[in-house]
Order: sequence, then structure tokens, then C-alpha cells
Amino acid sequence: MLHPTKVLRNSPVYAGSLYPPPGKCILGDGGYPCLSAPICLITPYREPVQNPVQARFNSKHSRARSIVERAFGMMKARWRSLYFKALEVSPVFVPEVVACCSVLHKLNLFNGDIVEPVEEDHDDGPPQPHNLEPRGGEHVRNNLAAAVSTPIICVPALHEHDYL
Repeated sequence: MLHPTKVLRNSPVYAGSLYPPPGKCILGDGGYPCLSAPICLITPYREPVQNPVQARFNSKHSRARSIVERAFGMMKARWRSLYFKALEVSPVFVPEVVACCSVLHKLNLFNGDIVEPVEEDHDDGPPQPHNLEPRGGEHVRNNLAAAVSTPIICVPALHEHDYL
């Protein structure tokens, strides 16, 4: 199995410059570099975090990533032989295999058939640097961290009797 950074670097998204639209980003785990360019890839703050804003961001980041990881884990558990047999033949089939498995998985979930994900732990070493000129995404991550940590101010609703 390949390290996620190598998969990203060789993916059509990265290699073909099919990056998320402005204002959108990809969430990655701590194995990736935090980047704003050439692709907006936001990673959690390294532990130990420096303040509550970073801790809250890491918590929100983790929850968002876990939803996606759980979905892929369930699909891999359900379609293990299809995933790995098709991908061993040719990486060209990856988009079609993932799309087909996603549709079939969604149909099964819709009909109440739930499969628990299989936990896997792979550590293929540190990520390798990109051959494009990456720019750090710390400022993007800091802005997102500030946004998710801003308290929501509740303004009491005005009622008709408030006007009298």
C-alpha cells in the first residue's frame, strides 16, 4: 500500500491541477504538509497544541475527516475483494471502482445493510516533498481555526410586544 502523500502527488487532482475551487480545501491527516498552493490541503495542528483555538480546530478537523474515513472503511470492508483485485490490475480503474463501490454502498445503506469499517494502520514513513513549489497553508489553517472558535452571538428575537 502506498503512503497517502505519494497517492496525492500522483493523483489526477494534484498532477492534473484539478484543485478545489477557491475557498474550498482538502482535509489531510498529520502525515501531509499543510499547503495553500499548489493545492489547498489543510492538516491538523501538531500536538501539543498551543492554545484552545488550535485544540478546537483539531477537534472539528478530526470529526470531519472521520466521517469520510468511516465511509471509505465501510466500503473497503464491503467490497474488499473488488477494491483490491481491480486496483491490482491497473490504477486506471481506480475512479470507476470507487464510483461503482460508492453507488452500491449507498444503495445497501439505504436498504439498512450496514457494515462496520475495518481498522487499518499503515505507516510508510514520512511524506516526500512535492516537485511543484508548495506554499505553506498555515495561514489558511489559522483563519479556519479562528472561524470555528468564534463564539456564536445569540441575539434575542424581537417580538411584537417589544415594539410597543
